[in-house]
Amino acid sequence: MTEDDLDRNRRHFLTVATAVTGVAGAGVAAIPFISSLKPSARAQALGAPVEVPIGSLQPGEMLRVLWRGKLVFVLRRSKEMLANLSDDAGLLRDPNSEEKDQQPDYAANGTRSLRPEYLVVEGSCTHLGCAPLQDFDVRPAEGWGGGFFCPCHGSKFDLAGRVYKGVPAPTNLRVPPHRFVRDDLILIGQDTGAA
Repeated sequence: MTEDDLDRNRRHFLTVATAVTGVAGAGVAAIPFISSLKPSARAQALGAPVEVPIGSLQPGEMLRVLWRGKLVFVLRRSKEMLANLSDDAGLLRDPNSEEKDQQPDYAANGTRSLRPEYLVVEGSCTHLGCAPLQDFDVRPAEGWGGGFFCPCHGSKFDLAGRVYKGVPAPTNLRVPPHRFVRDDLILIGQDTGAA
């Protein structure tokens, strides 16, 4: 091997090594820039669907979760609660959930739910956005079959989130998009493949 061949081999090796080092350095330098294009954890949390485990939720119990900065109630209704839903239809402003913007099509029914046992509604009064309190005690003498009561201005909602007549709230509580991933897990914020 001549000296020219050795020099050519060295130059080739140095060229390849420099190119590989440059590409690797550019890749490492690009990581922070590429990462900055991803939404932050806070931004993802504000719009991302929320998984709610309901396996331990007993009839008559309610969970409160946050989705997109909104309070959402997940209520597991007992058989008695479901039976009371038909009793108060004459007292309700929109008993058949005809207001289209208040729930997805699959929740435009008497229970306003995918599965009658579970109610998923936004916990925000449709009057001024206050958070209604749960009041599941049935008081027939008062015409109250249980539901949600907004103490700020007196709005009342039944156990399906339907608004009573004669209160400040104009519409039923909103039903967010949701679906059952499994029998013990609800995904709030996404209803593709709702079951």
